[in-house]
Parts: sequence; C-alpha cells; structure tokens
Amino acid sequence: METPSSLREIREALLREDYSLTDLVKHYQSKIAERSHLAAFREVFTDDSLERASEVQSKIKAGTAGKLAGMVLAIKDNICYRDHEVGAASKILEGFISPYHATIVERLLAEDVIIIGRTSCDEFAMGSSNENSAYGPVLNPLDEALVPGGSSGGSAAAVAAGMCLASLGSDTGGSIRQPASFCGLVGLKPTYGRVSRYGLLAYASSMDQIGPFASKSEDAALLLEVMAGKDSKDNTSSNHRVDEYSEEGKARTYELAYYKEIVEHPGLDPQLKADFLAQLEILRSQGHKVEELSFPYLNDLVPTYNVLSNAEASSNLSRYDGIRYGYRSENAGDIDTTYTKSRSEGFGPEVKRRIMLGTFVLSSGYYDAYYSKAQKVRRLIRDATINALSDCDFILSPTTPHSAFKIGDIQDPVQMYLEDIFTVQANLAGVPSVSIPKFKSASGMPIGLQITAGPFEEKKMLQFARSLED
Repeated sequence: METPSSLREIREALLREDYSLTDLVKHYQSKIAERSHLAAFREVFTDDSLERASEVQSKIKAGTAGKLAGMVLAIKDNICYRDHEVGAASKILEGFISPYHATIVERLLAEDVIIIGRTSCDEFAMGSSNENSAYGPVLNPLDEALVPGGSSGGSAAAVAAGMCLASLGSDTGGSIRQPASFCGLVGLKPTYGRVSRYGLLAYASSMDQIGPFASKSEDAALLLEVMAGKDSKDNTSSNHRVDEYSEEGKARTYELAYYKEIVEHPGLDPQLKADFLAQLEILRSQGHKVEELSFPYLNDLVPTYNVLSNAEASSNLSRYDGIRYGYRSENAGDIDTTYTKSRSEGFGPEVKRRIMLGTFVLSSGYYDAYYSKAQKVRRLIRDATINALSDCDFILSPTTPHSAFKIGDIQDPVQMYLEDIFTVQANLAGVPSVSIPKFKSASGMPIGLQITAGPFEEKKMLQFARSLED
C-alpha cells in the first residue's frame, strides 16, 4: 500500500474501496514500527486508533461522516487528550493522564479525525532541534544524522516519514514553521487567538499557538477550519469569523514584500539567498508586485522573545511543584525539599535555564531593565509589522537561515536561540505565518519559504501558499 499524501487522495481511495480506514491505520502503524528508531512518537494509540477507524468507516458508509473523516492525525505531547498521557516530553509529568480534552481535540474528534498517537518534542516546547526531550532526540527522517527542527520535531518527523497524514504542533517562536522547513512540509502558525489554547500545556501564554503540519496546504487549511473559533474556556481566543480556509482561490496577483535585512543577514546561506532572490524574480514575472522593505528590529527579535518567553515560562511552570501532580522526588524529606528536589530532578537543563532566566528578569530591581523594556520593544516590533503588512499582502522570507543541521552540532544556547531569527517576528506581532517547501540546500535537504500575512488573513495566505506548491 502506498502512503497517501492528502485527505483528498484518501477519500477517493475509500470511495473506490481500494482499502478501508482500518487498513490505512494499520499501514501507518507499520510505518511507525519500521522506523521507531526515529523516536518521533512518545506513544502510539494502537487499539484506540483501530477502534476509532472502525467507527468512522461505519459513518462513511452511512453518509454521516464529518469533514475530516479519513484523516489520521498525530498530536504533540503538550496537547491534552482525555484519558491519555500528556507529558511535554518531560520527566516531571511522567505518567500524568489528562482528565479532559483540549478544545481543539474535541473539535477534531467531532469531525471524525483519527488520533494515532502523541509525538515527541523539546521539553515543554523549549528548543529548536528536538534534542531537549527527556527521552532523547528525534531524528530527521530525510537524513537521520540531522535534527528535524524543534520544538515540534516529532510531529514534523511523523508526517515526513509517512507515519500519519498530518499532525499538530505548537508554535511559540517558530516551533511549527522551523521543523516544517527542515522536513519539507507545510507548517502553519495561525493568528494569536485564532485557535483555542485550552488544553495546551503553557509555555509562553502570550505567544503560544497550536497549528498543523501537512504535506499539502489544503489539508492544513481544513484542519484550521475545524480548530479555529471562539472558545469560552480561553479568554484570549477571538470571535473573529472563521473563514472557509480550504476554499481554492481564483488566480490573482498580490503585493509582496521582503526585508532587506534578512537578505543581507550574515547567517543566511549564500545559495539560499540566491534561490530566494530568484524566487522573487519568478513571482515578479508572474505579475506580482515585489517590494523591498527595511525592518530595523531584526536583531532585536530574539533577545526580546527570550526575555518575554522566559518570564512567562517561569510563571507557567511554577505549577509543577511535586505536590499536586506529576513527578515527586523520592529524596524529599519535607515541604521545601519536595519543591526543590522534585523540580531539580524533574526538569531538564534547558527548561531550568529558562525558568532561572525568567525569574531573574521578573525580579525586583531587574523588572524595568529587562521585562518592561522588552514589552516596549515588542510593541515597536508589532507596530512595524502591522505597518508593513498594511502596505502589502504578504511578507516573504526563507523560513530558516539554512537547512537542518547535524545532531549535536550546536552546543551554545545563544546560537541555538538564533535559529528562530526569521520566525519569531510573527509570534511577537501575533500575526499568521506559514512555511511551505520551496528550496533545496546543496546537499538536497529542504528549506521552506515563509509567508506572513496580516491578522486573521489565513484564508488569503493559504490560497497564495497553494498557488506556490510544486
């Protein structure tokens, strides 16, 4: 059985009775078993997914199936699925079983998605390489010596390896788009508030967003269509209307922009720079208007993001204390050592680093110098971003400065943080952004083209992305 690349393909095969949904789920399960060494999955829901496949197959025969019937999906290990473990790839939540569904899980199940398992990630979504999981690194299925990107590397690897049709990740500073770039996939970060965060284990609450990985923009659009919308359980979710994101748009030309500072950035791979500029010329030849803009805050993006995200992480992760749920140290003797030893033993080094940095920037005497100043810079970044997007339809850039790097190559935390330099603007500004596979490195590894749009303009953005798909 050939691995399908789109829901449309699966639907057509089911209509022809080429295979059943049970056959399809078993096929994906066999692919997971064959390449289990990639460590893409933390857990496979073997029996659940087969039972669910049988239920959905019956609905298809009865003509009552939802719009996502046939889609086999994996979810990142920081999204709650009732009566299943969720652990953010951390020892501190080992064995914790979620008592409720994330809102997006409820909505997807209502449209007959089949959830095949939960995928590995950087611990608490903190990382750009998926090397920070408490359970070991995830390997890139396109070249197993390389990272798949992070923090949603397991979700990206699962789709790229044909272990499921699509998957969900979370994007706080690029954690969907960067792995999508490294694994040759479509990766979508919606507008902040477009998708409910209820049931997502929080990292940085003012930036976290759930989004899909898929091989085709059409499937990413379908998933967003189901997940989007106001949720009474998340006060930051928006009541902005939900468009038909999967609707195919008519051919048209757009006003496009790119940043001079990105093209001239010293960290940008020279071949990628040439390929990106060549792509802009192709777009011009197709009738699109392409304009160069200046963005003076490029080098301020990562420092601003790190101050704010670490501060929010310091607050959000205080709930993991060894008392209420999750890991509790066996070496604790009293209340103080229960807190200190449980957290010291339960969290990994990168998470502890970010908690300590976040606590520092929020502390008395340093709040104004760091956190308050970062909030002001964030406002400048958002204003500049919205201003740029008011004069054009989309801002284009390479998703990442280069293709996937070798596992273990980057040891300096600051260098690792700079991997997010092209993606983090969308999170700080709260605007939607999508990475689509477009370029190749000298070694043949994929690199994404990033398309960023104005708030709640996902429909237009995804239609443009579909028009660029090879």
